[in-house]
Amino acid sequence: MTPPTSPPHHAVQARGAHPLPASAAPDRATAAEVAQPQGQPIAVQPETRARVLRALALAPTLAFLLMVLAPPLNHDVAAILNFAERWVGGERLYRDLIDVNPPLIFALTAIPALIDRFTPLDSVQALQACVLGCCALAWRFCVALRRDQREGPVEAAVLDALVPLTCLLAAYDVGQREHLMGLFALPYALLAARRMEGQGTPTGLALGITLTAALAFALKPHFLAVPLLVEALVLWRRGPALALRDPLPWLMAVVWLLYLATLPLLFPDYLGHVVPLVMDFYLGTGGLNVFAVLLTDKMGSAVVAVLLVLPMLAWRGAGPGARALGCVALGGMLSAIVQHKGWSYHVVPMAMATALAGGWVAARWFDRALPSGRALAAAPMLAIACTFAIAAVHIRGESPWRQIWYTTLSDGQLAAELKREVAGERLLVLSPDIYPVYPALNYARARSTLRTMNLWLLVGAYPDCPEGAARYREPWEMSRPEFLVYRTVAEDFARAPPGAVLVAKRSGIPRCGAEEFDPIAYFSRHPAFEETWRRYTRIVHLDNYLLYLREE
Repeated sequence: MTPPTSPPHHAVQARGAHPLPASAAPDRATAAEVAQPQGQPIAVQPETRARVLRALALAPTLAFLLMVLAPPLNHDVAAILNFAERWVGGERLYRDLIDVNPPLIFALTAIPALIDRFTPLDSVQALQACVLGCCALAWRFCVALRRDQREGPVEAAVLDALVPLTCLLAAYDVGQREHLMGLFALPYALLAARRMEGQGTPTGLALGITLTAALAFALKPHFLAVPLLVEALVLWRRGPALALRDPLPWLMAVVWLLYLATLPLLFPDYLGHVVPLVMDFYLGTGGLNVFAVLLTDKMGSAVVAVLLVLPMLAWRGAGPGARALGCVALGGMLSAIVQHKGWSYHVVPMAMATALAGGWVAARWFDRALPSGRALAAAPMLAIACTFAIAAVHIRGESPWRQIWYTTLSDGQLAAELKREVAGERLLVLSPDIYPVYPALNYARARSTLRTMNLWLLVGAYPDCPEGAARYREPWEMSRPEFLVYRTVAEDFARAPPGAVLVAKRSGIPRCGAEEFDPIAYFSRHPAFEETWRRYTRIVHLDNYLLYLREE
């Protein structure tokens, strides 16, 4: 009689272990039967295990999504949204609303401003919905481009989890112009990889990716470093004969030329009025030299990440997609350097591209280093390790700590006070700050009446304290930009007095001896401002601000 075989779930005996006596076998079987009811298998179903592991790999993406949705909204994004609402409300861009940003970002941000006017969503909710829609679109582009690719099991698992995480990796800076550029640079890099390999792409998909990328690169002039480097890589890989016949880069160039052509036609004040102000004042405000920019904490860390990933791209198995992302990272680095600031959002394209490129190359290496069966079994856990490691690296600085503590700090208390005192009203803001004034104004649904987002023109007019000079210049001594601020603030204030005036306790202008620069004293020299100011008698003292309320 043939002895029965062991059940498949029994453990295999370890090499070198001594077999148990036959008399002990029934005791062990009996113990197992006591611990496990008959007919109930211990092993988890493979489909259930796979779903659980996929969900774990996506857990960092969910965490970053919560950071994106939690207040505060990014300050620059909020300021542009406030301007877009005023533009939609009838004020003239670059005449009543003076800002250094080219018009494309205001045109795009006008979409959530219009949604606010015609739907139950407020402007912040509408903007978040639009930005997350852009993230979903970029992710779907990447999914569509990967659909017919031959990916190893680790590569597929890592990309499935890492691409959506990369789309949200900016956290607090989601919605910034750099984030939008980095977002649509991802599918653009994957499309460039297919072009390098001579792979065909459905026309609609290729056109959609190219047009969205062209708009994203047009948000700032220095963003063009990214497509220039990527197209140079395509040219080198394919050769001039094939690369120059490709219509997609020429389509991007047409989009950029059409955009340039609209500037003098639709926005003549930008070239004639704003650009001279930028050249005279903005570029010199807070600028750093190249060496100093590279040594800022945010920029320095991002550059180190780029320098670590670039040698990985020299490996033969790195693949064209990761190499195209390397060009995106280099272009993002050049763009950040020429802005001379080293701020957190300037490094976002570098961070996004290096995270995805590094994870992609590592996944391809594991697929080649492991036997096929081992690679298939290890793929889910390697995807989890990759996404958790990248998330851990990027949970630093502003997110999630700013979101966690926002309502308890003075920044959130300013928003709460504005909601309580001036919700839905017009407000004159005399402050050098963008944050925390924005997004506090947005949450209060209040609108600034200042023609600039803050007092940057006034800060630029008083960079130092000349010896023997008066604290405030007389009108006939002022430069044209300073006189513009002096005149328009006073006249706008007198013509349509706002509900309140928010004044920063720190003007951002150097002290002259013992005398601080007082914006109220400065503008009160204008008779129209001085007369209207008498009506603002109630004062609310905040941590870094004074809120003056108009008494009827």
